Amino acid sequence: MTFPSLVFRRALPRRRFLRGAGVALALPFLDAMRPAFAAEAAEAPRRMLAICNNLGVLGEGFFPAQAGEGYELSPYLTELAEFREDFTVLSGVSHPDVDGSHASEVCFLTAAPHPANGGFRNTISLDQYLAEYIGVKTRYASLTLGVNVGDGQKSLSWTGSGVMIPCEDSAAAVYRQMFLQGTPEEIERQIDRLKLGESIMDSIAEHAAELEKGLGAADRSRLDQYATGVRELERRMLLAQAWERRPKPRTEEPEPVDPDSSRAYMDKVRLMYDMARLAFETDSTRLITLFLDSAASPAIDVEGVEITDGYHNLSHHGKNESKLEQLAAIDRWHMRLLAELLGKLRAVNEEGGSLLDRTMTLYGSNFGDANKHTTTDMPVLLAGGGFRHGRHLAFEGERNYPLPNLFVSMAQRMGVETERFASSTGTLRGLDLRG
Repeated sequence: MTFPSLVFRRALPRRRFLRGAGVALALPFLDAMRPAFAAEAAEAPRRMLAICNNLGVLGEGFFPAQAGEGYELSPYLTELAEFREDFTVLSGVSHPDVDGSHASEVCFLTAAPHPANGGFRNTISLDQYLAEYIGVKTRYASLTLGVNVGDGQKSLSWTGSGVMIPCEDSAAAVYRQMFLQGTPEEIERQIDRLKLGESIMDSIAEHAAELEKGLGAADRSRLDQYATGVRELERRMLLAQAWERRPKPRTEEPEPVDPDSSRAYMDKVRLMYDMARLAFETDSTRLITLFLDSAASPAIDVEGVEITDGYHNLSHHGKNESKLEQLAAIDRWHMRLLAELLGKLRAVNEEGGSLLDRTMTLYGSNFGDANKHTTTDMPVLLAGGGFRHGRHLAFEGERNYPLPNLFVSMAQRMGVETERFASSTGTLRGLDLRG
C-alpha cells in the first residue's frame, strides 16, 4: 500500500491544544476515523476524475464555432453527441502565469506559476486539496494513475509541500490493490510494518520537540510545519492499519491484462478508465487523477489509421497534412474512449441517480497548442457531476479567463466550503447546478 495519497483534513488549532496536553495522537485519530467508518446517513457521494493529455488536441477540431447553448458540435465533439447535455466545453481559459512549455504539465491541477523557472516548487493539486477534506471517507483517499508514464517521473498529483505523488501505470496493479485481499498472515505482516513506521515517526517527533528549545521564531515555525507533517503521516498509518482488517469490496469483473507495448496506448487508456469507474462504483476512492503521457509515447496503434511517427513528433505538425490527419484520428479516438467512459458511468445507478450524475469528469490539457507549446486557450471539457451542461462557455481568446475558477466550483460541488484555489478569482462564470 502506498501512503502519499492518504491525506487528511487539517485541524491545526485543535492539534496544537492536544499536543500541549501530551496526547497528540489519540484524539485526532479518533476524530479522523469517525467519518471513515461511521454510518454516513443519506450521503450521496460526490466524485472527481481529472484527466490530462499533455499533448492536447487540435483546437480546430475540438472547439465549437458558436458559444452558449444550441451550438453546433465540432468534429471531435460529434463523438460525444449522445452526451451533449451531459458536458460543458470551455474555451479561452488558462492558468495565469503558467508557462514553461512541457514543464506546464505538472501544473494542470495546481496552477502554480512559472514551472520552468529555477527554484520552482509546485503547490497542492486539486485532488489532494479535496482529499484533505473527504479522503478519510474511503479506503484510498485518492488514486494517482498514468498511461505510458515513466516510473516516478511525472504526475498530476502533488502534496501541500510540493512533493509529487507517483503514478500507477498498471491497470492490473490498481485492480489488485482495490480487490485482492491478502491472507491473514500477510495482513498482520503489513500491519506490523505500519506499526514500525509509526514508531519511527514517534521518535522523529520527540527529537523535533527537543530541537525546538532555544530556536528563533522562524526556525520554530519551520520545525512546527515539519512536526505537523510527521503527525499527519502517523495518522495516515493509523488509518491504514484499520483499513487493513476490513474486507475489500468484490467485483465480478476479471483482473485486466496490461498491454506489453507502449504502442497500445489507447488500450491502456480504456483500461484505466475502467479502473476509475470500478473504483467509484465500489466507493474505494472518490478522487482520481489520470495523466496521459502522450509526449512519452511512440507511434501508437490506432484502429482504422496507420500512425507513422511518434505522438510527440506528430504534435509538431508544422501544418503538414499527413501529420494533421494522423493527429485528428488520434484525437477522435480520445473522444470515443471518453464517450465509452461516460456511457459506463451513466449505466451505473446509485441512490436515485447515475454514477455520471455523481462524478465530475474533467478532460483537458496543459497545452492550448502543442505545435507551438502555448499554454493559453486550453481545451477543457467537464462532464457529469450534477451541473447544468449542454453549453460552450467561450471566454476571451486574447485575455484568458482563469481556469482555477472551475476548480473552485468543483471543490464546492464536493462539499468543500472555499472561495479560492491557487490563482482563482471566484467560481466559474456560467457554470450552474442542474435544477
